[in-house]
Amino acid sequence: MACETGSVDALEERIRSQLDQLAASGLRRSLEEPRGIDLCSNDYLGFARDPRIRARFARAVESLGVGSTGSRLLRGHREAFRLIEERFARFKGTPDSLYFGSGWAANLGVLSTFLSDGDVVFSDALNHASLIDGMRLSKARRVIYPHSDVDALGRLLESEPCGGQRFVVTESLFSMDGDRAPLRAIAGLRSNHDFALVIDEAHAIGMFGESGSGLIEETGSADSVFLSVNSAGKALGVTGAFVCGPNWAIDYLIQSARPFVFSTAPPPAAAEALDEALDLLAKEPQRRTRVQALAKLLRKQLGLGTDDSPIVPLIIGDSRVAVEVARRLGESGFDARAVRPPTVPEGTARLRVSLNADLTAEDISRFVRQLQAILEEFDLCLEYS
Repeated sequence: MACETGSVDALEERIRSQLDQLAASGLRRSLEEPRGIDLCSNDYLGFARDPRIRARFARAVESLGVGSTGSRLLRGHREAFRLIEERFARFKGTPDSLYFGSGWAANLGVLSTFLSDGDVVFSDALNHASLIDGMRLSKARRVIYPHSDVDALGRLLESEPCGGQRFVVTESLFSMDGDRAPLRAIAGLRSNHDFALVIDEAHAIGMFGESGSGLIEETGSADSVFLSVNSAGKALGVTGAFVCGPNWAIDYLIQSARPFVFSTAPPPAAAEALDEALDLLAKEPQRRTRVQALAKLLRKQLGLGTDDSPIVPLIIGDSRVAVEVARRLGESGFDARAVRPPTVPEGTARLRVSLNADLTAEDISRFVRQLQAILEEFDLCLEYS
């Protein structure tokens, strides 16, 4: 029987109406190239611009080519991938790791592969969209607990029925608010509750811990973690993400994780560049301490506390105003962009300021002066989440 559908013209009309609604509410996005002083990227350590990493990548392209040509299970695998996975596992203190093409693919791969029908997954209310989508793709029942509320999580673990496996999923450093999850306290719940803990270290990798391996290391929570997902495209400056954990779990991902099995592998040269990035991370720990010092300086000058997270959310509220403040800052030479719903909750549009090792104290002071002048024009009082 034929299916009666609307015309493409009707589809266009529907989509244009939705775009108009986004524009009217200040939520329509546009693609813009980098401009001015970087206060919005995730290149916390400046590795994406480092000449040594760039040179290592260029040399690897000459020998390995610009593309992998296929999935890792076909012709896309290279020795460089095996070597960097072994090194990254040592770096994280886990038996094994697997390299995915992106953090999104890694989170979807982990959560859609291990969570099954009958399982229950407890998810922090502010988890990243990739974690949320991975849980939605699974057959597990999702229970959301209030942001970083360990007591509430404990009560839910006690009260929510589960016929299968329990999972707890959280970021370690939250991408929009820049605050830390209480990893040690969450890990402590395992003494009374049986669950598998999955931690997304995307914004903590390279920035925290004695070796720079993240907040799992800094909080001493490694023994309680089932799997961690670790971005290679933020502080490490390259691309992709590593899932770290036990050998049997990594082997199962290779067999069953659809984002891994059915995706073309990353360029092999990226593995070589990441090897160089890990060298620099070990040799130059002053980079992360510099970023942490700049983060404290910015917060001090704005009267927003003393935390050393490289992510500083400056809450404005109204999306249209946030966009205009960002535009005015751009005209003054600062690239600090607006983040709006649905990326953040309604009414919390913000400038998500992120700091990097190439900034100077004078850059921070000039930014603060310019920001305060713009806020005064709008009669705004800055909020900090």
